[in-house]
Amino acid sequence: MDEIRGDEIRGKAEGTATVPLSVLDLVTVGQGRTATQALRTSVDIAQLAERRGFHRYWVAEHHSMPGVASSSPAVILAHLAAHTERIRLGSGGVMLPNHAPLVIAEQFGTLEAMAPGRIDLGLGRAPGTDGATAAALRRTDRLNEGADDFPQQLAELTRFLDDDFPDGHPYSRIHAVPGPVQATSEGGVQSPARPPIWLLGSSGFSARLAGVLGLPFAFAHHFSAQNTVPALDLYRESFRPSAVLDAPYALIGVAALAADDEREARRQVLSGALSMVRLRTGRPGLVPTPEEAETYSFSPMEREFVDGWLVNIVHGTADEVRTGLDDLAKRTGADELMITANAHGGEARLRSYELIADAYGLPTV
Repeated sequence: MDEIRGDEIRGKAEGTATVPLSVLDLVTVGQGRTATQALRTSVDIAQLAERRGFHRYWVAEHHSMPGVASSSPAVILAHLAAHTERIRLGSGGVMLPNHAPLVIAEQFGTLEAMAPGRIDLGLGRAPGTDGATAAALRRTDRLNEGADDFPQQLAELTRFLDDDFPDGHPYSRIHAVPGPVQATSEGGVQSPARPPIWLLGSSGFSARLAGVLGLPFAFAHHFSAQNTVPALDLYRESFRPSAVLDAPYALIGVAALAADDEREARRQVLSGALSMVRLRTGRPGLVPTPEEAETYSFSPMEREFVDGWLVNIVHGTADEVRTGLDDLAKRTGADELMITANAHGGEARLRSYELIADAYGLPTV
């Protein structure tokens, strides 16, 4: 395995935060906004996160969702790398069954060459979309195949990243470029370092696999809160020290939004909840405005869903959000919190991260 150290994975808590704080971006697009505007907001948030001491900034892969413009994480990360200098950037995650492992090794080798020592490769096994879109992405209707083959795909990707297929393997003469082969070529000076792999999940499968392989683990608490503690327990119980980590390291994705007052925070998260109602009922669209969400007539079933959804979103004033995040970190034992803010407008998201940074006394650079 090429050079990966635990200190490239473990973050450092800043200010009064008890654990490192990071950002998960879905590049949300609200009604009346364009994807161009959403991507500009992503740059603004990444730069804010870097200035204020957030540890890393990840982009999630989704497809066929009008309100989520993050279908191509590697492209977005290259753009963010050009507009930042220090903050770690990564995928949260790339849905590996949608792609050939060699392609991902090449993409993230390229990102590593663009931003040395700043790239994370987070991997998931879900499609990040509905079944029909997954079939179009994978050119097959055997959708279980990707999940069932995930450990094999992960092993193949790791071999490409490390350039260490054994002699006699069909791929032993194939090299992911940019990558370690350039360091071993005559006259080569390429760094052999490569992005650390993270496994992502919302159930126990990836938790156990990450533990057995000694990899860092990221759990999607923001949409699977009931499984958080069992999955983290399984990860820690399964963990075996590796060349990557000598002890478990787990972050959780957290939906959180701070505003200047409780009512405004409620308005903002309600628009995100209405967006989820529409997505879960087969009507995906742009994120509605807070005004539309406030006047929307929820059916009893929709209201039940919204109430359950909002319980797991930490929202309110900055102090209330800080308290909620601290309680969550303590309850789950998470080593890092990765905050995602789903709101209609970029201004609300930017303000939320600024308020959270202020609440924890994060540095201003």
